[in-house]
Amino acid sequence: MPKREKEQMIVRCLHCGVKNRIPKVRLQDRPACGSCHNPLDEMIIRCLHCGAKNRMPENRIHDRPLCGACKTPLIVCHAPAFPVDVNDQNFSREVLGEACSVLVDCWAPWCGPCKTMEPVMEDLAVKYGGAVKIAKLNVDENPLTASQYAIRSIPTLLFFRGGVVVQRLVGAQSREAVEEQLLATIKTN
Repeated sequence: MPKREKEQMIVRCLHCGVKNRIPKVRLQDRPACGSCHNPLDEMIIRCLHCGAKNRMPENRIHDRPLCGACKTPLIVCHAPAFPVDVNDQNFSREVLGEACSVLVDCWAPWCGPCKTMEPVMEDLAVKYGGAVKIAKLNVDENPLTASQYAIRSIPTLLFFRGGVVVQRLVGAQSREAVEEQLLATIKTN
């Protein structure tokens, strides 16, 4: 094979289907299709929830994209589909060190409103499992973490992105309010 062909790639345009020969050194320059002039760095990601096909530029793959049809996250991280118990010892690893968004439910076993939030957290963990991690922190058993985040009232929901609290909801919330905030947190990842 001649050296010139080794330095080139053939990339099929997702818009018109034309094959384009692109020098490998130009792949980072966002090359365009020679026929329809659409960018060649796009990919199609099928939504696992509704099956819709979503066109996504390759450089935006780490922006936590959502499906255009059903708004479900397209890129799945390895978060479990159930709430995870966190404590003072594993909080930094399980929450602060997590690549995806994390929702921490600060609760206590004697708290009535906390018990009403439990099924909401479980439903959200199932629905968004893989896209966001749902964690539960018992404030009675873990006073260091509770005081670090100034938990004065329970239930308190802390929304983390990149190890930083980006939103806080205090008191029992409706499923819709929690899900709305959760989607806003995922969108801005």
